Amino acid sequence: MVAAFAAALATLLASALIGAPPAEAANRQPALKVLSSLPVSSEVDSGYSRELFRHWIVAGSDGCDTREEVLITERISGSVVGCRVVGGRWRSLYDGAVTSNSSSFDVDHMVPLKEAWDSGAWRWSSGTREDYANDLGYAHSLVAVSASSNRSKSDRDPTEWLPALGRCTYAKYWIGVKYRWRLSVNPAEKSTLTRILAGCPPLMVLPALASRTENPNAQTPGSTGSGSGSASGGGTSSGPLDPRFDTCGEANAAGYGPYSRGQDPEYRWYIDRDSDGLACER
Repeated sequence: MVAAFAAALATLLASALIGAPPAEAANRQPALKVLSSLPVSSEVDSGYSRELFRHWIVAGSDGCDTREEVLITERISGSVVGCRVVGGRWRSLYDGAVTSNSSSFDVDHMVPLKEAWDSGAWRWSSGTREDYANDLGYAHSLVAVSASSNRSKSDRDPTEWLPALGRCTYAKYWIGVKYRWRLSVNPAEKSTLTRILAGCPPLMVLPALASRTENPNAQTPGSTGSGSGSASGGGTSSGPLDPRFDTCGEANAAGYGPYSRGQDPEYRWYIDRDSDGLACER
């Protein structure tokens, strides 16, 4: 009896010391490191329409749409009957508001659809945009929040808007979504996130990368030409866009670059380190 109790106590203490499950612990990374891995680029800021992102679809066999799935998952009380939560209560991530009326809450895209478009989703296939708009594969891509806080946020990034509560959490979730979908950050956005993270616990849970496909015929919004880059990879107005490499070194190795500011859409994708109007010089 004593031996059994001692064994049980040892198991309990071991689990307390271990903390997070091994898989989750292995996916914890310094948030600043994850932020630094994101491509830095100016936003396109044109061509967006909400209709380009088909959302609140029924994807599972339970017949519930995406909004209903999020409300079911994020309830803090209540029972589930079909796709409805009976006697449910929800707490808003952004301002702490609590409601028992789900219609007073919005299901918000952590990184708004327009922000995603401006940060790289303009290159995606329609199927990938639909996947993004209904992403249940990362718990923080879609969040239930008070309608008032969601209206306040609108489509603004952290440079322009931050929640009343949990700014460290918000910054990490934002970075998590951008990492998951390989979206870029603009310089001001990165600076703001860096400043926020300086006062936060260092680690964040790294989400799995989402599967995505790009539209091979996508043109930079606002572009009237046939794209940039010659057959040899130069920055001229004939030929296809490069496939957007992670670094200029990779682009150069594949025969792409340089890119001129105001002429080549690829210029926005890379860092012009000497600010001379050319990115990815060879």
